[in-house]
Amino acid sequence: MKKSISILLSAAMVGTLALSGCGGEQAPAAVKDPVAGVEAKASTDKYRNYYQIFTQSYADSNGDNIGDFQGIISQLDYLNDGDPNGGEDLGIDALWLTPINPSDSYHKYNVEDYYNVDKDFGTLEDFDKLLEEAHKRGINIILDLVLNHISYKNPLFIEACKEVEAGKLDGKARLFEFHKPDYYSSDTPVITVGDYVCEANFSPTMPEWNLNSEETRQEFTNIAKFWLDRGVDGFRLDAVKYFGNKETDGVEFLKWFVDTCRKIKPDVYLVGEDWSDDSEIKDFYGSGIDSLFAFRFAQSSGDIMQFMSTNQGAQLVKKLASYDSKMSGANPDYINAMFLSNHDQVRIANALESKGVAAEKFAANVYMLTPGNSFTYYGEEIGMTAPGTDSDKYYRLPMVFDSDNLPTITVDGASTVSAPTGGGVKQQLKDEDSLLNHYRRLITVKLQNPEIQRGRITSQQDFGDAQVSGYYIEKDGAKLLVIHNFSPEEEKTVEITDDMMKNAAVRADFLPSVKDKHLEIKDGKITLPAYSSVILKSAD
Repeated sequence: MKKSISILLSAAMVGTLALSGCGGEQAPAAVKDPVAGVEAKASTDKYRNYYQIFTQSYADSNGDNIGDFQGIISQLDYLNDGDPNGGEDLGIDALWLTPINPSDSYHKYNVEDYYNVDKDFGTLEDFDKLLEEAHKRGINIILDLVLNHISYKNPLFIEACKEVEAGKLDGKARLFEFHKPDYYSSDTPVITVGDYVCEANFSPTMPEWNLNSEETRQEFTNIAKFWLDRGVDGFRLDAVKYFGNKETDGVEFLKWFVDTCRKIKPDVYLVGEDWSDDSEIKDFYGSGIDSLFAFRFAQSSGDIMQFMSTNQGAQLVKKLASYDSKMSGANPDYINAMFLSNHDQVRIANALESKGVAAEKFAANVYMLTPGNSFTYYGEEIGMTAPGTDSDKYYRLPMVFDSDNLPTITVDGASTVSAPTGGGVKQQLKDEDSLLNHYRRLITVKLQNPEIQRGRITSQQDFGDAQVSGYYIEKDGAKLLVIHNFSPEEEKTVEITDDMMKNAAVRADFLPSVKDKHLEIKDGKITLPAYSSVILKSAD
């Protein structure tokens, strides 16, 4: 016993000498990074860190200035090299690809053939290779599936129009919303075919499916089976908000589709797009769908940006907890889907640009440390901005992998892409203080602490400061306390009592700069720098 103590003392003396300055004063011992040495485990279930790719903008493999499947394949090792405990990958373990079906538009939401891929992106064989290579690395892939409307060039609609013009309404016409003109209100956008009209709310080139029709539902079953049997892991369902019509309840249709997909692939993952209020989102969760995007917290006008603007973090957590409670009440197995921006919204870096990279890092902390699945829009992890705000084509410009060699991909005529403040992927990987490396740390910590994604917000912690938020996440006996300092300028010291968490220890910290000292609890208190976050867990 005495020998062991002697060895420890000797080691301590060596450390003291090494830390002493020229004047003989002892420098304070560095606080060990709490994340170092903790094993990260790859996800094997539906809980994932998603990455949204606008396929035609991400990476071009053949020099035609259009992104493609081979381009995505070439960047898979950047997204995830298959090793959660090493390398320079981002750690992404699931992709959402915007529509890949043949279409004459740049956005591809007007599908001409649901059983093929757009030739600009490659072939079905190329897509199969993408699936294979992604799955090798533990990356799931979900496809954007458009079930509300179709292209007027789709052969099914062309055939339906011919039948309607001939007065036949009991064939292909049943697939679409064909009715006499007086069926609709005068302000409903329609396509006129003979004596009938077909609803077309999004565009006169995008007629709408009749979701109440058994013929339509059989077609959707065939489409889902085609892709799920091919190895796709699920779907992002476009425009769920519009699934209802005069004869069909949107929740009923969504439940039918969810059940149909699960019969084909029991572990399928489905996430829907509905930007309505909480009550409608809650209703749709009653369908049993896995996820619906939490729009209220996203975008430059959403709750995260609002409460970052007012620095009222405690109020944001109150809303997060309320949302979690409501949605889990409708579907106990629901998986929240948090994001900051997507292809339809101006990039979040535009809103945060004036606040600096510290604000971008902090916004990432807030949405990525909320239970559920996180969805990161490509380029968000390096702080890409949109050069304009008057058209969504500016939100969909190409990914910057190397700021010294900017991409030349064009999007609907837009080609102006500039390097983010910190450079492209290549440059930011070399900068330990970059936004990209901050995202990498966030994902690593989530893989080290699976309860972050899989747990529920069980309660909030009041620290007596509106700028400091705290909430508990619990899962299968594990309990975490997540604390955010929403102040952009002031550090905050909070007391951690045994009533909050017995024998609490820092599990992970997320600081504005890696040059800051790692956080530690001293005398029952912890001090958080401005725009920083910490996760505490009992050391017992």
